[in-house]
Amino acid sequence: EEKLCTIIICFLLANIASGAMPPNIIIMLMDDMGWGDLGVLGQPSKETPNLDAMAAQGMLLPNFYTANPLCSPSRAALLTGRLPVRNGFYTTNAHARNAYTPQEIVGGISGDEILLPEMLKKRGYVSKIVGKWHLGHRPQHLPLKHGFDEWFGAPNCHFGPYNSTDRPNIPVYNNSEMIGRYYEEFKINRDTAESNLTQIYLREGLDFILRLTQAQKPFFLYWTPDATHGPVYASKNFNGKSQRGRYGDAVMELDYSVGQILALLKSLGIDNNTFVFFTSDNGAALISGPEGGSNGPFLCGKETTFEGGMREPAIAYWPGHIKEGAVNFQLSTVMDLFTTSLAIAGINPPNDRMLDGLDLTPVLLKCDVPVYFYRGNELMAVRLGQYKAHYWTWSNSWEQFKTGIDFCPGQEVPGVTTHNQTNHSLQPLIFHLGRDPGEKYPISVLSKEYLDVLKAITPIVQKHQRELIPGVPQLNMCDRAVMNWAPEGCKKLGKCLKPPESNPWKCVWPH
Repeated sequence: EEKLCTIIICFLLANIASGAMPPNIIIMLMDDMGWGDLGVLGQPSKETPNLDAMAAQGMLLPNFYTANPLCSPSRAALLTGRLPVRNGFYTTNAHARNAYTPQEIVGGISGDEILLPEMLKKRGYVSKIVGKWHLGHRPQHLPLKHGFDEWFGAPNCHFGPYNSTDRPNIPVYNNSEMIGRYYEEFKINRDTAESNLTQIYLREGLDFILRLTQAQKPFFLYWTPDATHGPVYASKNFNGKSQRGRYGDAVMELDYSVGQILALLKSLGIDNNTFVFFTSDNGAALISGPEGGSNGPFLCGKETTFEGGMREPAIAYWPGHIKEGAVNFQLSTVMDLFTTSLAIAGINPPNDRMLDGLDLTPVLLKCDVPVYFYRGNELMAVRLGQYKAHYWTWSNSWEQFKTGIDFCPGQEVPGVTTHNQTNHSLQPLIFHLGRDPGEKYPISVLSKEYLDVLKAITPIVQKHQRELIPGVPQLNMCDRAVMNWAPEGCKKLGKCLKPPESNPWKCVWPH
């Protein structure tokens, strides 16, 4: 089958030689959408006709992974091409804990990191983010300070509503100024699960594509709607439409939106000069029960380093360049989108730092490229080829589990989905994901197969750990004073709130 990067190289040689305008780039990043949520990947309701068609006209990547089982670190990894343990999106407050950027987080994306839109400026790209940012909400951490030219969306999840005394509602920004808040100017009805936000995000994306095409400028659109993150929502036209309930309504509206974006590219005649990639930030949140998504045959979900937490739906689409109906089983990750996007744009990646995004050589030479599964700064597991080795296992603590928080409902595997942090470093659990995608049957440690895999994987892990230089952790400190009390633009709207006194503490990350 054709490899994505082979196609890119052939295209680039022709593109650079002719001096043509570099291709546009669209990355569509969903929120908590699972591998099993697409019809093309087996969802029985078959309610994603546009995504299924996108796969039929493009390339499906069934072995595509995120870089972390939680939202903020995976987004930081995509935009920097670096593991969260390198770019600082992790915590050292406790062992192997997931951390993200709630309102009280002090940290955010470091000024030392180079983000994809900053690099794309070298070829004249105009970049816009539409939707959730989640790399920090303080002024120095916002998108326009890190290479994006435009932004419409919010810095945090759409949790709420809040009473403005203990905690402010999340602001919605147009570029560098807030224009309202969730649950106030931007309504989300928790009772009916109705909101127009996906329609607003769709309109913003379409408008940007149209404007930049008319201006004849190359563009990067990072489209990050969050309707499938709890509390899920959909607009009136989609409310109650899905067989799957409220979550399915949100998926149907996102699928419709993807169809509208691809249709606009075609009608403008730029579809063959626009690389589009669709994926999700982490696995479905099984803790949400029927109001969450599906991870297909894979074990557990969001928050865990089992397959369900980190394997993502992924489709690459580029008519005339990517062979229709291709299926690419190459192991790949969201960090590859950084390197691949730069290759498409004809830009050399930064050479002053370690990048985890795949360069093109291993794909062309068909080498095995490892995938690393981190929780906090602990390497929990590694996949090489069809094999996955777990060095630590943990779903969540007994204390959390007994309160009803279950990341693996109906999927307990003794000795695997452990509720104590269990160290297997001396004798890792090894699974063959072809025969056993659900990680239920560890290969016998006495078998030749086990010993052969261990022999292949051990030096790779040792080299990775030996050469790893962790970034300064950004997700250790919390402070109520840094919440979204008075974002830029609040005075014009009369919506500034008085912050409390600063009283920092070490954030508590239970998972």
